[in-house]
Amino acid sequence: MGAGRVPARTGNAVGAAACAVMLAYAFYAERVLGLEPCPLCMFQRVGVAILGLVFLVAALHGSRNTGARRAYAALLLAAAAFPGYVAGRHVYIQSLPEGSVPSCGATLDYMLDVFPLLTVVRKVLTGGGECAKIDWSFLGLSMPAWVLAALCMLAAWGLWANLRRLPRPQGGFR
Repeated sequence: MGAGRVPARTGNAVGAAACAVMLAYAFYAERVLGLEPCPLCMFQRVGVAILGLVFLVAALHGSRNTGARRAYAALLLAAAAFPGYVAGRHVYIQSLPEGSVPSCGATLDYMLDVFPLLTVVRKVLTGGGECAKIDWSFLGLSMPAWVLAALCMLAAWGLWANLRRLPRPQGGFR
C-alpha cells in the first residue's frame, strides 16, 4: 500500500495517536521533569485532547462517504484552531520584552472557583507573567512553539486524510 493509498481510517488513527503522544509528553514534562504548566499550557492540553477525540471518532467511524469525511475535516480544523490560537498567543507572550509582560494573577484553580468560566477564559488568554517564562526548549523553540507547529501539521494531516480521493475498492461491483 503506497502513501497515497492510506485509508482515511488509518490517517485519522495516526492523528489520534499523535495527539496521545503529545499529551503523554506533557504529563511526562510535568510529573518527571517537574515543569509546572501555566494556565495557557492547560488550555492547550484540553484543546489537544479534543482534537485527539475528533481524530479518534473519525477513525472509529471510518466512513468512505465523501460528505462525512468533509465534515470530519471541518471538525478537525475547528478543533485544531482553538489550541492553535492559544499556543500562538502563548508564543507571543513569551516573545514580549521583560517589562511589558502582564503581572502574574491568581492560579487557574482559584479563578475557576471564583469566576464564571468565560471570565476565566478571558483572563487566561490575556496571559500572565507565569506564561512568559520559558523553562523548556528544544532546538531553540519553546514548548508552546512546538505545540503550535504540531497543531499546524495535525490540521494539515487531518485535511489530507479526509479530503483526498480514496482508492476504489478492488474486486466486487463497481
